[in-house]
Amino acid sequence: MPAVDASAPAELRLALDLEEVRPHLGDALWYEVLSGGLTNVNYRVAGSLGQVVVRVGATNAGLLAIDRRNERENSIRAARAGVGAPVYASIEEPSLLVIGFIEGTTLSAADLRRGHLAGPVADALRRLHSAEPFSAGFNMFDIQRSYLKIVDENGFWLPARYRNYLETFHLVEAALRAHPEPLVPCNNDLLAENFIESGGEIRIIDYEYSGNNEASFELGNIASESNLDTATLEQLCKRYWGREDPVKVARARLWGTASKYGWTLWASIQSSMASLDFDFISWGMEKYLRAEEEFSSPELKSMIELVAP
Repeated sequence: MPAVDASAPAELRLALDLEEVRPHLGDALWYEVLSGGLTNVNYRVAGSLGQVVVRVGATNAGLLAIDRRNERENSIRAARAGVGAPVYASIEEPSLLVIGFIEGTTLSAADLRRGHLAGPVADALRRLHSAEPFSAGFNMFDIQRSYLKIVDENGFWLPARYRNYLETFHLVEAALRAHPEPLVPCNNDLLAENFIESGGEIRIIDYEYSGNNEASFELGNIASESNLDTATLEQLCKRYWGREDPVKVARARLWGTASKYGWTLWASIQSSMASLDFDFISWGMEKYLRAEEEFSSPELKSMIELVAP
């Protein structure tokens, strides 16, 4: 890793100069860029006393419905619940967040698909969902409408058949709104890499999209992001809820489909606005095609009837 000196990125040096940060690092600082960030750049910084992660936020966060104040406050509340990383410092301009580095193993989608981590993941979710209520809410249907308006106003890329499924999307929305679950503090963006296996338990990082939401959205979004099959999702739901419940499974599956359809538009915005060397269109099409398949499935009607009889 290179040394943190005058050649290091200016935002990184600014973060490490904050008086709240230095006691967690000490001297002889070294850094590396962490992979995986699509709406920020993450640096791991190691010193004689410990390690931190410095998150430098993207400038187009507002278009993507990211509220950095909300992220900071909810990160603090997740840390208090024993599931997130400790928060050491933040500033608004430039957007910087400094958190503790969690030693452990970052999970992959393949890890979650094997199903053996259903219990530890469910335990981590229950810890998060029992945290102090978050500072704002999150609803994928509202996010999708906001994103679609941005896409339309700016003429951004959109899958050719995307609008063909708006009516079906609204049917799913009506079903899920018919008997809503209580809202709990949720991460709302649980790709596998936001889980870290550390000290015999699972920790959860990255609270950019955090907000109060249904637990079933969280379960369905996990399944969506890691492409879990129905049997593995059933096991995860059973471990989370403590019982077999076809209605909860159907609810999670519908939320998973809705999230794919909504996050497709995130990719549309990013493909036109982000400066990262990443194929957002391919990422979005993968989400969209799976949503299209699920919207067209004969199982959709039965799932809707289960959650909204």
